Amino acid sequence: MKARLPQGYGSGGASNLQQLARQAQKMQEDMAAAQEALEAKEYTAAAGGEAVRATVTGKMEVRAIEIKPEVVDPEDVEMLADLVMAAVNEALRAAAQDRDDTMAKLSGGFNLPGMF
Repeated sequence: MKARLPQGYGSGGASNLQQLARQAQKMQEDMAAAQEALEAKEYTAAAGGEAVRATVTGKMEVRAIEIKPEVVDPEDVEMLADLVMAAVNEALRAAAQDRDDTMAKLSGGFNLPGMF
């Protein structure tokens, strides 16, 4: 007895594989281009009512820290350190969220380990 495949299956198997390979190649190229664009972007966040601003790149590198002179208090260095840390962490979160959202759109929501 011969097994029968549902209609539309079995014919053009090689061409279906080629089409799938082309789609995978295009998705890989699109993801590489998106990754490059994301790495070039900058994300800025503030803490303490704009007293401290941090700018990071899509590569998750700190680009700039801006501190308003009026928040520099030699008696309370801890507060300044907390504001800097909060601003940097928020900017990094924004960069990571943008990266995750962009890659999710390109991958159709699939989790592709090691891709980004």
